[in-house]
This record gives sequence, C-alpha cells and structure tokens, in this order.
Amino acid sequence: MNAHAAPHDVEALRLAFREGMSRLAAAVNIVTTDGPGGKAGFTASAVCSVTDQPPTLLVCLNRSSSVASMFETNRVLCVNTLANGHEDLSRRFGGATLQEQRFLEGTWSTGATGSPRLDGALLSFDCEIETMVESGTHQVLFCRIIELVQGSDENALVYFRRRYHAVG
Repeated sequence: MNAHAAPHDVEALRLAFREGMSRLAAAVNIVTTDGPGGKAGFTASAVCSVTDQPPTLLVCLNRSSSVASMFETNRVLCVNTLANGHEDLSRRFGGATLQEQRFLEGTWSTGATGSPRLDGALLSFDCEIETMVESGTHQVLFCRIIELVQGSDENALVYFRRRYHAVG
C-alpha cells in the first residue's frame, strides 16, 4: 500500500499513520495492576525505554479503555514481556474477555508493587507510575522501575503487520 496523505487531510493522515505503525515491529506485553482501584491488565505494544537513570519505561494506555481508571487509581503496574508461546494469553488480555477472567490463564505471582507478574514472561518490569500525561486518545505513563525479573529464555513474541511472530 502506498499511503500518502496531505497535512490538511486529517483522516487520510490518521489512516496512513495506522498503516505505517503496523509495519513497526514491537514486543508484545501484558501490563497489569492491582491495588485500591482493582486488579486489571491489558495487552500493549506501545512500551519503550525512557532512561536508565533512573530506570524508567513509557507505557501508553487508551483513556477510554475499561481499565484506565484502575491504573490511575493504583499508580503501579507490571510490564510483562511475552514469549512466543503466549499468543493466546495476549489475545485474552487484548480482547473482549472480562477482567476477572483474564487472569484465569497463565501462572501469576505478585511483584514488589503488588501488581501481577506473569511466570514465564521474558521480562517483568514492576513499576510505580510517576507521571501521567494526556496526549490525544491516550494517557502516556512514565513508570519508574522498582523491580526487574528476567524470566524465560524463549523466543520473543512480536507484533508486525497485524500478526504475531516469533523472534529470537
């Protein structure tokens, strides 16, 4: 697809952006939280490093999602980076599955912040949310890492061109 969009054509630019982002391979993560706001999780590829002084991640969360208020209330989260065998779990946390049923699959433990940590994840970054910034439809969460657990040595699960792939 050859996607060109003039700066003044907002809808065409939005569609070209979405298509372009589908061509940007990204690690697949399940981001979890637990605390006074409740236990919740969602699948995310919009996660990246910010700095190592102090170790900080950036996580993007759609403000209209059913879990947004839980993350805002709890102010903690765990980014669980998925291995190749976790595609079904990724779909469970990314789809219409009810929150209380999402954690029925997989083996979960509790991280330093109280957030659920997926046993068998490649990495689990247990974090406190330091800053939340609204940008368009999303909240951008700046998350200071409290605990890092290196887990599985499996191939990574990545999302590219709207499909899952193993990398490793």
